[in-house]
Amino acid sequence: MLLRHTPEKLEEREALTIQPAKTCQPVGAMYAALGIHGCLPHSHGSQGCCAYHRSALTRHYREPVMAATSSFTEGASVFGGQANLLEAIQNIFTLYNPDVLSIHTTCLSETIGDDLPQIIAKAYDEGKVPDGKFILKTNTPSYVGSHVTGFSNMVKSIVDSFGKKGPKGKHINIIPGYVEPSDMAEVKHIAKSMGLDAVVFPDTDGVLNGPQTGHFEMYPRGGTTIDNLKRIGTARATIALGPLASGPAAKALDTSCGVPCELLNLPIGLSATDDFVSALRKLGGVVSDEIEYERGQLLDMLTDMQQYFHNRKVALIGDPDQLVSLTQFLTDIGFTVRHVITGTSGKKFIKRVTDAAGTEDMNVREGSDFFYLHQLILNEKVDLIIGNSYAKYMSRDLDIPHVRMGFPIYDRVGHQYFPTAGYRGAMRLVEKLLSALMDYQDKTVPEEKFDLVM
Repeated sequence: MLLRHTPEKLEEREALTIQPAKTCQPVGAMYAALGIHGCLPHSHGSQGCCAYHRSALTRHYREPVMAATSSFTEGASVFGGQANLLEAIQNIFTLYNPDVLSIHTTCLSETIGDDLPQIIAKAYDEGKVPDGKFILKTNTPSYVGSHVTGFSNMVKSIVDSFGKKGPKGKHINIIPGYVEPSDMAEVKHIAKSMGLDAVVFPDTDGVLNGPQTGHFEMYPRGGTTIDNLKRIGTARATIALGPLASGPAAKALDTSCGVPCELLNLPIGLSATDDFVSALRKLGGVVSDEIEYERGQLLDMLTDMQQYFHNRKVALIGDPDQLVSLTQFLTDIGFTVRHVITGTSGKKFIKRVTDAAGTEDMNVREGSDFFYLHQLILNEKVDLIIGNSYAKYMSRDLDIPHVRMGFPIYDRVGHQYFPTAGYRGAMRLVEKLLSALMDYQDKTVPEEKFDLVM
């Protein structure tokens, strides 16, 4: 009912966000850390912060997310959390024995000004870190950036910690971006099918989409291994999928270890996946019969479905890298993308979206919110909304079909198992798009036009 009070008149807002289209940096940092095998994320702040980050990921993936916290009290909040973190480091390695401890900050520790490098160096000096164990660190204040920024910062810290110069090998690196575990699995599938030895990092496949075995595993079998992370500095090239989430880490690896990088859009849809496959082919990969078959299946589906998509207006809300590829794909298959909103501020985002759509005649906004998207739709209605679970309220109120995509998705299951990346992911995506439109048509069409064949 509160949505009924949203005014149609658009007014610029500088100091007020209403229902943000993002969540905080530590959530993304924690997700990236879970993509390392045997890694325990650690939230340097209060228990409540860590509980929120864990619950957000647990609700989305329907999997138990393990993480530790410095458990700030009033004293630590005033005098700093060094003592808490030093004790935590010792306890964690003693009790939980992770291969890697990944430490990210929160609003509280950032505001106090805790010096993570100094504290971690002290922990090493005092022998609190066992031989052969590693500590990652990154700064993720929640009052700037978003979960995508936090993910990007943690991935860059992986490069800073494990990227070492050495003789170049035959393998390549792939940084998959902020995507689902199923999408990371699809990226690995494409690279393997093309005969390439690829180190994919981080890799949450097998961590947040594993099988039910009846036994709890503190550290699931998935994730990029330490041995593979030690190889990233000797790769002959890096492909970074999603400039915002993966670009900083790829550029850092290029600078520190001389590993050349190529920044691509996320392989969502036909054109973006073609670009990814082409980049792999240039690095020595062979386009296998399997990949050609999957691409052919997608083309056949698009041939069968394209008439239902033609000139349908769509509104998108979500993360920048996903929105760019999604805009391109939807435009390619006949949709008219009218509104594109992201809560994350990203360089050149507006230009990337308009270039993907081939037109500037659309509403694109970065660092914005659901309230603004609602206003845009009140001024120009669309046929479909694509966004996370929070878009369902707008969908219900405006009677517009809604396809769930992005983070978080709390009210549906399966996204961690079924990809939207790659040719197979694109097939699933277009099936969801068509089902949403056809279900709406069945629900609203007059009785005399309610047909079996549509």
